[in-house]
Amino acid sequence: MTSAAPPRGAAMSGTPSWPVRSGCVPRVADGYTERFETVPDLAAALPAGAAVALIPDRVDDPGPGSGPGLGPGAWLRSSGKTQLAAAFAESLWHSHELDLLVWIQATSRAAVLSGYAAATAAATGREQVISCESVTAQFLGWLNETSRRWLVVLDDLADPADLDGLSPSGPTGRVLVTCADATAVPRGLKVLPVGLFNSREALGYLMGRLSANPGQRLGAIDLVGDMGMEPAALAQASAVIASSTMSCLHYRDYFLGWRQRLAESSGASPSASAVTWMISFERANQLAPGGSVQALLALVAVLDGHGIPGTVLTAPAAVGYVAGGEAWAGDETVRAAVAALERVGLATISPETAPPTIRVSPVLQAALRAAIPEGALDQVTWVAADSLLQAWPETEQPGWPTSGLRSCTATLRRIAGNRLWADGCHPVLLRAGDSLDHARLTGPAVDHWSDLVTTSGQLLSAGHPHTLLAGQRLAEACLAAGLEDEAVDWFQRLVDASQAMKPGSDHHEVIGARVRLGHALVAARQVHRAISILDRALGDSEKVLGTEHADTIGARDELAAAYLAAGRFADAIALYRRALADRERAQGSRHPQTMTTRKGLADAYFASGMAKEAVSAYKRVVADRERALGPDHLDTVRARYSLGAAYQRTGKAVAAERVYEQARIGFERLLGPRHPDALRSRAELARVYTQLGRYGDARALLRDTVDRLRRVLPHDDPLIIELREILADIGEE
Repeated sequence: MTSAAPPRGAAMSGTPSWPVRSGCVPRVADGYTERFETVPDLAAALPAGAAVALIPDRVDDPGPGSGPGLGPGAWLRSSGKTQLAAAFAESLWHSHELDLLVWIQATSRAAVLSGYAAATAAATGREQVISCESVTAQFLGWLNETSRRWLVVLDDLADPADLDGLSPSGPTGRVLVTCADATAVPRGLKVLPVGLFNSREALGYLMGRLSANPGQRLGAIDLVGDMGMEPAALAQASAVIASSTMSCLHYRDYFLGWRQRLAESSGASPSASAVTWMISFERANQLAPGGSVQALLALVAVLDGHGIPGTVLTAPAAVGYVAGGEAWAGDETVRAAVAALERVGLATISPETAPPTIRVSPVLQAALRAAIPEGALDQVTWVAADSLLQAWPETEQPGWPTSGLRSCTATLRRIAGNRLWADGCHPVLLRAGDSLDHARLTGPAVDHWSDLVTTSGQLLSAGHPHTLLAGQRLAEACLAAGLEDEAVDWFQRLVDASQAMKPGSDHHEVIGARVRLGHALVAARQVHRAISILDRALGDSEKVLGTEHADTIGARDELAAAYLAAGRFADAIALYRRALADRERAQGSRHPQTMTTRKGLADAYFASGMAKEAVSAYKRVVADRERALGPDHLDTVRARYSLGAAYQRTGKAVAAERVYEQARIGFERLLGPRHPDALRSRAELARVYTQLGRYGDARALLRDTVDRLRRVLPHDDPLIIELREILADIGEE
């Protein structure tokens, strides 16, 4: 498992080089041939501006005889639709018909949002500093307007609800969705069924896969006749033949023998795929003896087969399990087993990612899970959880492999049920939630923490530390998602739970819970209630912890913010001044919390009409943030925007113009030109142009800004109305 350089056009950082591709397109299988007779002509069915879904043309009801726990219909879901999509995408890419290729494993809403965020980064070179939902909204808006040619593939969509509000469209783009069955197809999408091979295609595929050794083709016609036309079966059979010295004639003998044994044990004739994977498994055991293949298959069966980071399978827990407890054997045992699975067609390795991606058919995974004894499933789920945790990087970067780790954890959580709660919540479930928070996947984070709170409350107790921790994370996730009222409710529950566990109101944990509640109340605009709670929390903190304790200073900051929100500017200024003095003394003038407090004081000065004091404070904030965070950090840009407002209020229009222009450039670079903050900075710059008598520049900027605002805000938004009034005042509506 080695990594390779990114493909043509892949954006690494900074300004992208067009054409651009995002996501890992599954490798097109060796010997892949065009199926002109049994599959739709995608080039004709998917012109620019169109969207279609590929599904198997038939999925029978589950029945006996197709392997452990799987009916024939389940195997027929492997109709080759993903290979068809991958071949189509690569054909457009290599023929230079695309400027942007986006491949997303659409197994969950979080995966879809992550895929759009990664595509935005690849297409713009911009780091993500806002929620994935906001990034996605801008990206979808850009797709709808751009003149660049694009293709978005949403592979293996499991639930049409995962695409609610997230469906891409545009006159220059194509959308290709693959689904396991018709129930997963979003409403209104044109459906293209993908059938099995016909005899001519099946024979052509088999002969193509065996081109390296023509002698192995002996008996190919008879083998195809006995096997049927299932793409998955032919892929596995050809892989086993190619990895050995046998011919199609010899493989047919194995196939017929296995089929008879399976039919005798189940009382029904199995599908071809149910037979071929048994033969592939037998061959893999020959290539990597010692039981490592069986253990590895059990492990990958409980992870997301669409993409498993290779580091998960080489983590210490996985190595020990696959090597039969002999961790000293190193990861060579795992690597040999993975290589064996690839050679026999049970897995594929995509080296384009770092670490490489291991892919396994979801249908095969279901068969493997059905064959795992209940007791063994208990062990393998814990091994998988430990391996995921060990593979998780301490410092997360956007994209792969973190997105793969999250998807694998979600799959494991669904399969394991309550198995990961034997000794409390397994740490990997908490780590996955923290990762969703870190990636700014606000909606999925709320869902994740909500589920953990519910499960923990049922299996542990309402007062268990893991229940309380999940509750706090849920409250914080609600706040990040803009669900302020829900956040207040959850923070209140935490206050009640803390007070029940620690009677009295002067315990450290109780005080901290009340401060967090006060912060949420300010965000929810319940400022008078916030002031009451924070005032009490500050008094208790001063008594219990002391007036200069870091938590006491933090409570003072929160109360000052509540005063500011309530319009009690003098009280806010007094508290901010004291908090700032305490922080400078205890933490230094350039500590991030010190800079935040100084920004709060500057905001209070500005709100109270003390514009000169605000200018002085904002200038200090900008200078400190430039030194500590850099000139292009979002916090620096926001401080610069505030400084522009203060300059404008003092009548220093020339200084305001310079700072606003810097802020506009910064917002557009960091947030994108469609973000409301970027648009508002343009509006303020236009106002300054008007003050300076630059009416032509003001009109041009205002017209463009109003046009952009209409795409992201309601037409009756106060800012749009205000800007239109300014346009009217300077002689144009």
